[in-house]
Order: sequence, then structure tokens, then C-alpha cells
Amino acid sequence: MQAKINKVELRNLEFEDYKQLKNSMVESYPEMVGSYWREHHIEKLLSIFPEGQLVILVDGKVVGSALSLIVDESLVDKNHNYSDITGKYTFSTHNSKGDVLYGIDVFIHPNYRGLRLGRRLYDARKELCEQLNLKAIVFAGRIPNYGQHADTLTPKNYIEKVKRKELHDPVLSFQLSNDFHVIRVMKNYLEGDTDSKEFAVLLEWNNIYFDESPKLINLAKSVIRLGLVQWQMRQLNNLEALFEQCEFFVDVVSGYGSDFALFPELFTAPLMADYNHLSEADAIRELAKHTEPIHKRFQELAISYNINIITGSMPYLENGTLYNVGFLCKRDGTSEMYAKIHVTPNEVQHWGMTGGSQIKTFDTDCGKIGIMICYDVEFPELSRLMADEGMNILFVPFLTDTQNAYTRVKHCAQARAIENECYVAIAGCVGNLPKVNNMDIQYAQSAVFTPSDFAFPSNGIKAEATPNTEMTLIVDVDLDLLKELHEHGSVRILKDRRTDLYDIKKINP
Repeated sequence: MQAKINKVELRNLEFEDYKQLKNSMVESYPEMVGSYWREHHIEKLLSIFPEGQLVILVDGKVVGSALSLIVDESLVDKNHNYSDITGKYTFSTHNSKGDVLYGIDVFIHPNYRGLRLGRRLYDARKELCEQLNLKAIVFAGRIPNYGQHADTLTPKNYIEKVKRKELHDPVLSFQLSNDFHVIRVMKNYLEGDTDSKEFAVLLEWNNIYFDESPKLINLAKSVIRLGLVQWQMRQLNNLEALFEQCEFFVDVVSGYGSDFALFPELFTAPLMADYNHLSEADAIRELAKHTEPIHKRFQELAISYNINIITGSMPYLENGTLYNVGFLCKRDGTSEMYAKIHVTPNEVQHWGMTGGSQIKTFDTDCGKIGIMICYDVEFPELSRLMADEGMNILFVPFLTDTQNAYTRVKHCAQARAIENECYVAIAGCVGNLPKVNNMDIQYAQSAVFTPSDFAFPSNGIKAEATPNTEMTLIVDVDLDLLKELHEHGSVRILKDRRTDLYDIKKINP
């Protein structure tokens, strides 16, 4: 990534986007001069199927698009070319009562490739297909590298080699990695596509939720997938080594389709080994110099892997005052800081750390969440204030050295889940750091806790990691179960509070 990205947005195309859309398309297809959509094409698409036209914006600039029609399955089953499927570019083939979503174009500006923005467009198409209760997504993909092998390979042989990863095709390889399967080879598909020798590959993605007796579909996401990182403390030679390990875990949990990745408290501590000759207070202030580069890298990973990342915590210096903070790096490129409110006696004595002063919740594309760092979870007032603001999931990055300390965090987290009728996810560090003072050994068992009622596990534990072992924990939580609990649980803690007798409020809202 050459420049800092502040915001990524995926939304429906608007006619006012045309100029930027055209510019990005021209840059995306340099080998096909003059091959871009004209204004009347876009105007027509928006008039017949506005929800099927998508764009990706980076800092307000259109850098990619996916355009679609709805067609009859019978039309797809016939041999056809690009002109046929688009009704000679009039889009007369679009049928709002059809059963297949047909992709007529998708592209990403060359300067913004490598950020998995194309994957977002494909994922959005899949969601649209499910929401509209269509059977499948179908499109004919170009094979632009085929021209380099046409003298020795048939299109069929070329496709097989790409499938086996013996060859790479920038279009077909990407489509196969997005769960599309090959139906057949299309000859003379797109006039002027010399790189593909005018061949294309008809690909399909099947909607497993298709219902021939369609029902109303709840478009709000209910099931949220959490990816917890139980981090092994290890010697790290430099900041790049930390980034490599972070990206490995983000890649793992995003590969399972997680909506959130949660890192532990102070997992960056191995970098303090370079400053072990200093006092503990000075060493951690040196570590704080890495916080902004780490924050920036996590923002990039959140965009690139399309996942919301809770960065655990790290030291942060502001006007000479040391705080324990973390960042919620959202997949749209934005980020927000949170700070540990209650610092432990150890943090004060050895590091001179100060507690933060803001209690807040965070809006995400998966609903409202809360974040508290370790010791904070032992103070029930904080999470109750967050619950009053609509928090459904509480994330708690922690760092504990003994089983006694871990037991406090675990049982308090379980209590917060029950009393606030929410999910609580905790993630900690394991292992030891013999070359870092005041960071001797760690004990952790990361977990996701639930309320205790009939819809949830009887012990209130949704899932637990293996104690003291580096691993990830992938857990699905259903927000609809919380809605049901709030109204119809065997006990309704939030509703049954005696606010006529007591109340909790922020002093500095």
C-alpha cells in the first residue's frame, strides 16, 4: 500500500459516480482501448436494477465496480456471447423475475489491487444473490494469460493447469479462489479480447439458501463469527517480525470468515527486549514509539483481509502521560481508540501508567460492541453502562501471569455475560519472556462466554481454547438469541432492574 488509506466504502453505484467509474475502468483495461461503459449504459442499468450495481470507494474515489443483471436460467444454459447476454448492450435481457444473477463486469483500479477489494465485491454479490433468493451467480470470465500459451495448450488444458496451480491467470485464478466452479468454455465470447483469444470460462456460484418457495429474508446479520488469538510470547528480532506474526493470525481467522479478530493485552511486549538495559518505566516508553506504526499496519490488515480487528493493547504516550490503549480497526478503513480505565497496582508501580477517562461503545457492521482491557472487566459498572447503550458483544483482551489472576478475569467475564445478557470474548497471551523485565510468564485460556439460559450452553461457556497453548479460537455467536433472551428469558436481568431504587450513570458522559 503506497499511501495511507483512511476509509473504504462499498455501496450501490450512483449516476454521479460515472466520471470516476469511467476513469477507473479505462485504467483497468489498458489492453482494450475504448472498452468502457458509456453514460447511457450506466443510466439504463441504474434504471432497471440499481441494487445490482456496486462500487468500491477509497477515500471517496471510485476504484472498482461490479455490474450485474438478473436473467432467466434458460438464457445461461444456451451458448451465448457477451453481446447476446447483454441484449446487444441494451440490457433487454434483464428480467426482475429471473432466477440467475449474471455478472457483466467487475474490475479494480490497478493502483488498488492487492487489498482484496475484488473479493469484497464478489462477497457483496453473493449476499445480494441470497437476499434476492436467486439460484446462482453466473458470468463468463476472461482468461487474459491464455494468449501466452495458446500455441501449446487448448483452453481446456489451460483451465486444468490453472486449477492445479501449475499456471496463474489473474482473472480465472481469482474466481476459482472465490468458490466459483467452471461450467464450460465459451468461444468467441468477447469481441476484441485478443489476450484471451476471445475465449471465456463460464463460471457459477450456487446459492445453497435458494428456496423455490421464497420467504421474506431477514437482511440484518444475526450470526457473527469471532476469531480469538491466543498469542505465544516469543523473541522477536524487529517490528517486521511482529507484523509477520500478526498477519499470519489475521489471515488464519479471516480465512474462516471471521467478522472480528481479537488480540491480547500487551502482546507487543517482546519488542521491549531491545530496551531491557533501561529501567522498566523507560523501556515501556521506548516500546510506545512502535504503537502508531503497529496501529497503521493493523488498519491495512483490516482492509486487506476484510475483517474488524481489535488490536489488544499497547503502551501509548500522550503529552508525556503513559496509557494502556488499543484500537478497533474496522474493515472500512476507519479506526477508534479505547483505553484501559483501571490500571493495576503493578502497572502504576513499575511503569507509571495512567488510566483512561472515556467509557464508550463502538458501532460496527456487526452491531454495537464494547471493549475493556483485562482489569476493567472486574468492575461491573463499566459493562452495565455499555449494555445500556445496546452492546451485544464485549471483547476483553487480557494478560495474566498466574492462575489466580486468570481466574479473576474469567469469572468476572462470565458474570458480565450473565448480568448484561451479552456475549463476552476474552483473549490472552501464553508463554514467557525471559529477556523482558516485569513480563516473566503468562497464563491464559481464551474463551467466549454466554448468558445462562435455555438457548445457551448450560455452563455459560460457548467455547474455550486449550490452556497455555498458542492457537486460535473460532466461535459463532447468534445475536437473535440475545433479542429473544431480553424479552422472553426465564429471567430478564436488564428489564427487571429496580431503577426506582438505584441507577448507574456516567459522571462525564
